[in-house]
Amino acid sequence: MTPYEATVDAVCEELAKLKIIPVLAIEKLEDGMKMCELLNKNGLKTAEITFRTAAAEDIIRAASDAFPEMEIGAGTVLNIRDLHRAFEAGAKFAVAPGFNPTVVKEAIANNFPFFPGISSPSDIEQAYELGVRVMKFFPAEAAGGLKFLTNISAPYKHLGIRYIPTGGLNTENIMSYLANPQIIAAGGTWLGKADDIEAGNWDKIDGIIKAAVELIS
Repeated sequence: MTPYEATVDAVCEELAKLKIIPVLAIEKLEDGMKMCELLNKNGLKTAEITFRTAAAEDIIRAASDAFPEMEIGAGTVLNIRDLHRAFEAGAKFAVAPGFNPTVVKEAIANNFPFFPGISSPSDIEQAYELGVRVMKFFPAEAAGGLKFLTNISAPYKHLGIRYIPTGGLNTENIMSYLANPQIIAAGGTWLGKADDIEAGNWDKIDGIIKAAVELIS
């Protein structure tokens, strides 16, 4: 096992315990901190803070400092600059919607767990060739769902590749994904929708998080 694989395994061991990774696009630092506070309080100690907003880096840095017990990750990492911003801010992992070999190579060179997006056998083969053993399946439901992932991953099952499906998952379908032994955890945007966060609907969000934790308990 390479040092990179060992680092990835350590992060994935924690994510596997948590099962659901909230995927969050948050515009304000204070909202990001409140969201992480609620997740942490309810036992869902992880969050993927996406680089779709200008506040992402600041949220990752502040949340990593305030909640060191959480697995704070960075999402929508599309280039080397954002990859470095993510791990310098304290993120424990990073995720992308697609497969960019330049970013993958940089992540491995820096021993930083990075899960590139895949949606085809060709993506899987190219990512594996570079040393990736954990991949994000995106957009999960739109690409064909669990049945599609099961079929495209079947030829590579002996390689021990694992997946984190994201995109279109919710309380109605997530448990079927998590029942697949090749799936470590699943990403979900429903736990903290941007409209609810911006409106400060914290009681509603708290209830949604509680329901998710109960679902996977």
